Amino acid sequence: MPRSESPLAQSDSPLVRFAAELRQLRKAAGTPPYRELAKRAHYSTTTLSDAAGGHSLPSLAVTLAYAEACNGDRKEWEERWHATMADINSVNSGICGAVLQDESASPYVGLAAFQPDDAYRFFGRDRLVNELTAKVGQQRLTAVFGPSGCGKSSLLRAGLVAVAKKTGLGGTPLPVLLLSPGGHPLEECVVRLAELTGNSPGTLKAEFLDDPGNFHLRIRQALADRPEETDLLIVVDQFEEVFTLCSDRAERDRFIAALLTSVGATTSRVRVVLGVRADFYAHCAQHPALAEALRDAQVMVGPMSSEELREAITRPAISAGCSVEGPLLAAVVADTTGQSGALPLVSHAMAETWRRRSGNRLTVGGYRAAGGIRHAVAHSAEAA
Repeated sequence: MPRSESPLAQSDSPLVRFAAELRQLRKAAGTPPYRELAKRAHYSTTTLSDAAGGHSLPSLAVTLAYAEACNGDRKEWEERWHATMADINSVNSGICGAVLQDESASPYVGLAAFQPDDAYRFFGRDRLVNELTAKVGQQRLTAVFGPSGCGKSSLLRAGLVAVAKKTGLGGTPLPVLLLSPGGHPLEECVVRLAELTGNSPGTLKAEFLDDPGNFHLRIRQALADRPEETDLLIVVDQFEEVFTLCSDRAERDRFIAALLTSVGATTSRVRVVLGVRADFYAHCAQHPALAEALRDAQVMVGPMSSEELREAITRPAISAGCSVEGPLLAAVVADTTGQSGALPLVSHAMAETWRRRSGNRLTVGGYRAAGGIRHAVAHSAEAA
């Protein structure tokens, strides 16, 4: 005997009405078990049962697959889905007191990484920012490793770079050269350095190709009129691109040699920080000079603790004059527990919840309407 569905919430919301209609369609089809529906619809039993759960609006594709598996009319259910989406947006724009706002005003950045200018809304990583800043102040080369989606780029940009530009590593703001290698890391580096030195990128590239040690000399020249304690901070985010996008091994080796020479010189005035995806650790180890330089120069970025996650969720809202409902906070923490690399999804779900806030409160209802951690991105894609 198939397992019975959980009762729907006592509500007349568009989500609950839509779920009830899906359940009625299934009942009219003879209440086939979800295992049987999964075979017909080619979606998992969990996805299909969630579609009729009343917590979030399923994607259009899932809705149509569910309807057709229950002998429903595709065109009719496509119209119902769009009508329900319109009702949800209408509710969120003011009918029931929720307010939709321009995403640019959101205290959450969504799927994108935090940038240096986002430092005012970057929370939950104080301990790691302090650890990284101290490490960079003690040595000239540091690598930040972590899995995709753990927040490495945000840590480097809104954490380390923002601190370096504001107070430096010892109270004096530092000049910063921030780049991602791309397919031509040496070119990216010389273009950024040209902005600092005023030299032609072509001239700098020719010098570095001739001798990687010239990179160190150009930096010393650029900082000649600065106090001796002022170093150039070079942050290479997504350093794994030198292995994935750069197909010219000679250019890759020149780029790495230029960085290592600049930090290894006795008169060095540069500090280099590499942001590397953890699954490219072995690639770094296969480069002898790089492996030796990174032997005691690593910071590992892991998932946020529950307390750090709560801070990352609540403090941006508080800074914008809003509060986060307790059940919402509990739901996000529960949904994120055990999910590796979930931080971009959390940020996107919170940005969508912000758009669906009720007055000055972020609610669990808005979070569910947005699709939560699992479905918020799909819902945004459907809306687009």
